[in-house]
Amino acid sequence: MAEKAVATKGVSIALACRAFSVSETCFRYSPKRDDENEMIADLLVGLTNVHKTWGFGLCFLHLRNVKGHVWNHKRVHRIYCELELNLRIKPRRRLKREKPDELAVPEAPNLVWSMDFMADRLADGRQFRLLNVLDDFNREGLGIEVDFSLPAERVVRALNQIIEWRGKPLAIRVDNGPEYVSATLTIWAEKQGIALTYIQPGKPQQNAYVERYNRTVRHEWLDLYIFETIEEVQQIATEWLWTYNNERPNMGIGGVTPAMKLKMAA
Repeated sequence: MAEKAVATKGVSIALACRAFSVSETCFRYSPKRDDENEMIADLLVGLTNVHKTWGFGLCFLHLRNVKGHVWNHKRVHRIYCELELNLRIKPRRRLKREKPDELAVPEAPNLVWSMDFMADRLADGRQFRLLNVLDDFNREGLGIEVDFSLPAERVVRALNQIIEWRGKPLAIRVDNGPEYVSATLTIWAEKQGIALTYIQPGKPQQNAYVERYNRTVRHEWLDLYIFETIEEVQQIATEWLWTYNNERPNMGIGGVTPAMKLKMAA
């Protein structure tokens, strides 16, 4: 009120302060950022420049859980807002529906994997597909296979490559796509001693972990680029997958990265 009186009524600062019982020192005080606040600001700006789709939650969890900083949540959020880094998200109108039952979380790695396909197009209009493989325990992306066509034989080859360094799962959750119900995949799974768990047709929520992962894939890199070649898609997918597993906090597993949760379970 004192500031408004000085700005609009033309009264002196001394008179305005006396009228509203405010000290002149308080009136003239202007907060200054200390060096630590400047450091927080620089880190936030750097993070949002590199990861343009990260909001405050991911930025704060990255600074605290991945980088080990112990700054207060409110302090970091205040600086984040002062820098006007907030994401502009237009709310969507959604139909109300019953909340599906939550999937059980495996108690250890390699108990249940999830697989699913995605599709997109190159700049020249040619369509390509992605095969995403996820460990449900720590939401770790185990691989992203990219090509114009991904038949059952290619799915088997991709799984064998993952098993070489990760080990075999007890079960893999899939939908009812033709690649998954083919004899090639079922025979391979039987020989490997791996159970294929099929979701009900039209019930993608039964494969919620990989469906949520697909949304992150599309939001954080697939929709951000115009790709010229398949090799370019595979390169960006590989680089993003490392960041997702090692740098990006995952709120579904307590705000840590998949690599950190895997290490804690060892």
